[in-house]
Amino acid sequence: MKTFSVKRSAHVLLAAAAMVSQASATEPHPGTADLASNWHQWRGPAGNGEAPDSATPPVSWDATKNVKWVAEIPGKGSATPVVWGNQIFVLSAEETERKAETPPTKRADSKTEPPGVYYRFLVTSIDRTSGKVLWQKVATEQVPHEGHHPTHTYAAGSPTTDGQLLYASFGSRGLFAYTLQGELVWQKDLGDMNTRFGWGEAVTPALAGDALIVNWDQEEGSFIVALDAKTGEERWRKNREGEATSWNTPLITTVGEKTLAVVNGSGKARAYDVATGDIVWESGGQTINAIPSPIRFEDFVVCMSGYKGAASYAIPLNSSGDLTGSNSFLWTYHAGTPYVPSPTISGNRLYFTGGNNDILTALDLQTGKAVIEKQRLGIGNTYASPLAANGKVYFIGREGTSVVISDGPEATVLSKNVIADTFDASPVAIGKQLLLRSWTKLYSIEE
Repeated sequence: MKTFSVKRSAHVLLAAAAMVSQASATEPHPGTADLASNWHQWRGPAGNGEAPDSATPPVSWDATKNVKWVAEIPGKGSATPVVWGNQIFVLSAEETERKAETPPTKRADSKTEPPGVYYRFLVTSIDRTSGKVLWQKVATEQVPHEGHHPTHTYAAGSPTTDGQLLYASFGSRGLFAYTLQGELVWQKDLGDMNTRFGWGEAVTPALAGDALIVNWDQEEGSFIVALDAKTGEERWRKNREGEATSWNTPLITTVGEKTLAVVNGSGKARAYDVATGDIVWESGGQTINAIPSPIRFEDFVVCMSGYKGAASYAIPLNSSGDLTGSNSFLWTYHAGTPYVPSPTISGNRLYFTGGNNDILTALDLQTGKAVIEKQRLGIGNTYASPLAANGKVYFIGREGTSVVISDGPEATVLSKNVIADTFDASPVAIGKQLLLRSWTKLYSIEE
């Protein structure tokens, strides 16, 4: 070990392939730099946590077993890394000793204290083979205007890339577009976000062709905006009526000739036309703090949430208008749904855990019927979204205990693995490599 300081988702993959078909990449590791060897966005090529068929990551590991290298990341972060070619891109925020000239004041409704010191917001490129830093940039150095939840960080939104530019979001601190060699191309300030109780932000942008879609849910004035991916110029902006703070990421997918951005929400889940920003369909019924991101299966999406309630709706993508209270859903399920983690797909099954706990449920995606219910995984609390790879499903607990199960009606536990660290980022599988990002380290797991 070295230490350094999908068939069911074919339509989503085709849409992603069109997005990156003209993109150039640096030297790949290994094989060609295409969708099968890249993890270009938070939930992977298909946007659902399902790795490509070529991914065969290890099933067992510990602090030394099958750990090829560990890279130290300055500061802290819970953003999931993305991969293009031989590069892994990681975001973090590092506290400095430099005090604010004018310390920010705590809002009356906030349960957290603003830090009163400057933070360095960092973008780091790491070599996949060796774990060495290829380049590192300070996107900005600022004093955060509000605090964050004790289990949160100032770098929680994941980056994304089209193989030409890397798009990094630090929310209220700004969005930044870099070449894959680390040259800043543009940056954009969308203002300061005011989150519920000052619990913090997790703005993850989503690429839709040559547009970058950014969801900006906050306590007042929530909106969604489309930026030109090459310049950062604003194309359209739409208010999100009835929405307050959330931490979800849009799903970009296609229906016929139309590209949609499907966005979850406590008020309503909505599908926006990426070309215009118009709402194509919307549906109420989610719980408050609707964090899990929508995922697609065949010709419908599943939108779910699980804070102070449970909700899951299978919504046909060719819907239109307001579906709230209608019989337009293919199925619904209202038990054991996740709060922070998003679900994943393996084969024709939907896997998720309840709340932030390790109680597993699996549904048959065709019918919405439970295949597995209330199976405890033994990993403790979890924020990371599960990963599906090579007929197996990976679950990562916050304190470093992981479980790998077989995809099937019995969900047989294949291994239980422990690395004592804090893990909130979701696992990534590329080829034979499994990437696990803790708050302060990046682990490469490989046999």
